[in-house]
Formats: sequence, C-alpha cells, structure tokens
Amino acid sequence: MKLIVGLGNPGTQYTKTRHNAGFMVADRLHAKHAKGEPVKARFQAASVEFTLAAERCLLLKPTTFMNRSGQSVAEAVRFFKLDPAQDLMVIVDEVYLPVGSVRLRPGGGTSGHNGLASIQELLGTDAYPRLRIGVGLLPNGGKPPMIDQADYVLGRFTPEEDPLLDPALAKAVEAAELFITKGLNPAMNFANAGAPKEKPPPKTPPPTPESKDPGLRT
Repeated sequence: MKLIVGLGNPGTQYTKTRHNAGFMVADRLHAKHAKGEPVKARFQAASVEFTLAAERCLLLKPTTFMNRSGQSVAEAVRFFKLDPAQDLMVIVDEVYLPVGSVRLRPGGGTSGHNGLASIQELLGTDAYPRLRIGVGLLPNGGKPPMIDQADYVLGRFTPEEDPLLDPALAKAVEAAELFITKGLNPAMNFANAGAPKEKPPPKTPPPTPESKDPGLRT
C-alpha cells in the first residue's frame, strides 16, 4: 500500500491558489488513475483508492485546513500500519522554489510550512518523502519582499506563471507514479534532474500568521 497525500485548503475560495499545488497534483492523479472510482470521506479527507502496476494506492486530499493536515495523514498511516519513510508521499507547495520547479526529498525540515509541521508533529518523524512544487518568485524562489507569506501563498498564479506551472504539475504526477511503481530513488532521480538552485529558507522561519478565515492557518 502506498499513501499519496496532496496538501491544500478545502473550499472553492482556495481553488488554484499557490498553497493548493498539492491538491492540483492529486486531482491529476485522480483523473488519470481513478476516474470513475468512488470518492469517500475517510481519515478526515476526500479519499480514493486505485491500483497502479499491482500496487494498491490510497490518494488523500485532507478536508482539514492546512495547519491540521497531520490529523488526516497520521490517521491513515496508523490504520494501514505504513512505514512513512517507504510508503508515504506528501505533495506540497514550496515557496523557496520558483514556479515551474519540482523537487523530491526523502525527509527534512518544514521550511515554515504549517502543513508539514502538523504532519511531522503527529507522525513523530520528519523522515517521509515530500514532493515539493515550486510556487515562489522567478527565477530563484521566495516571496515578494513587501507581501506577507500567508497572503502570497493564498494568492493565485499569474498568467505569466501558468505556462510554467502546467509542465511542473505533469512532472510531479510522473514522479508520484515512479514512487508507486519503482520506489523513491528512481522517483528522486527523475524529479530532481535539472533542478534549479534552491533559495535557502530563513534559519528560523517565523510562524505564519493566521489568515482572516477563522481556524485557517497556512
């Protein structure tokens, strides 16, 4: 069993925002491999099962807000008795990578991302693969200097960024497929080929402030 989790915020007002890049990839995986399969409310998420190359897979889009993503992930991991380092992939937006880039790592810190922080807290480990979709400024990543990070990631992609976003999402889908069918190392080799230099996050990223939506933290 492989567990593939796309992170985002539920609700139409967040559709196509930068922070929902994980949802965008999950939607493409659903359309490609599980079209027609019933979507169920399980593990505090919209979930759908499919099989790829004889590997059983569960695709999740948590219906909690981003800062509570770990509740959904931990519940599914424990129910199926999965090894996060081998069986889990989290697909997430990354402000420190520019739009159009994709990178896959076997673990690491949160870079100030509250979804990853929630998962790490509730799993008790940061050793789980995360497929990161660049949503930062061109050409090196990061956010505009005078815009709060929460406001930036809750904004939508610009028309100039759209032609870069689509192939990145397609590449992320293929990386997830490789993870399912061949394992982490082949998926990393594919996803990270030609990866741009990553803009380093602050050494101690400040907590992301709450948005105007009650209960929502990015």
